[in-house]
Amino acid sequence: KLLSVPGSDPKRVNDLLLLRPDAAALSDPEPKDSGDDRHVVFFHGDIQNFQEEMALQPDAAQWMGWSLEQVAHMLGPRFPGQHIWVVRASTMYLNKFSCYHNFVESNMFGAPEHSFYSRDTGAFHHLSYYYLFRFLSTHQNTKPTSNFESSFLGLLLSGCKRASVCVGRSLLSHAMERADLPNRLPPHGGAAGLPAGFQLTLVGFSKGCVVLNQMVYELAGARADPLMSPFARSISDMFWLDGGHPGGSETWVTDKQVLKELASSGVSIHAHVTPYEVRDPMRAWVGREYGCFVEALQEFGACPSKKLHFEDEPASIENHFRVILEF
Repeated sequence: KLLSVPGSDPKRVNDLLLLRPDAAALSDPEPKDSGDDRHVVFFHGDIQNFQEEMALQPDAAQWMGWSLEQVAHMLGPRFPGQHIWVVRASTMYLNKFSCYHNFVESNMFGAPEHSFYSRDTGAFHHLSYYYLFRFLSTHQNTKPTSNFESSFLGLLLSGCKRASVCVGRSLLSHAMERADLPNRLPPHGGAAGLPAGFQLTLVGFSKGCVVLNQMVYELAGARADPLMSPFARSISDMFWLDGGHPGGSETWVTDKQVLKELASSGVSIHAHVTPYEVRDPMRAWVGREYGCFVEALQEFGACPSKKLHFEDEPASIENHFRVILEF
């Protein structure tokens, strides 16, 4: 368990769990890939929390079998030989609603307001391995344009007066350093900054899918940014597991231009759903948006894997959680 791990902005922190690769998988004499270089990042849904936190909440105690610790152990066999990172939402409103404010602008219930790529904020910026801040020595008297820039100005002036680019660690880089992993994401950008064979799989469940959606909105800009591009191109797979949030739309990405970029990116796309989300008559838009998501990707030449789990069973929260085991 890694607590209060900062992203590029030290004021933005997340708790993480790390399940290290199985020792037997790493000792394979002829592994297909190095386990040290393959990482799975999981974003959880509402109610889910650390075991001890869930035990204290009457509404959550009955779902302790789906705590963050339990989910990490479920994902281990699903992704053998890989590091499993479980990112805890930065806030849990009323100890129930997961809010990923550090990755995407959200209201108190966790409903997102998606935006396109920015070097200064957003999902890639918080998760990835570098912080970029251009500061030419001739601009030493430039007034900061944000609180974030102001907080770093003293550091920049003292240590980076002659540099055109200052870089630092982000969430994964800090977490790898805290966990003392051998092949870490370094604090500098560029293609040489990634360990050889570094590969990233992103998994969102329920509310956690808002982070994946935000990264899809940012993908074109991230891939076009020379410093962010190596990290963006290291994403091999994205798994949407029964995505849902309390907003009235944008449960699934439906912007065709955004999905066209995802389809052409080479990322393997996986969508697993249950009747709890896509067949709820009170939230009919969720199923419609899911259909648009899949159809648009197919239209643009992608071949997303998709499955409706438990389709012959009544919609239930239990089956909603069970998709984590079944995908």
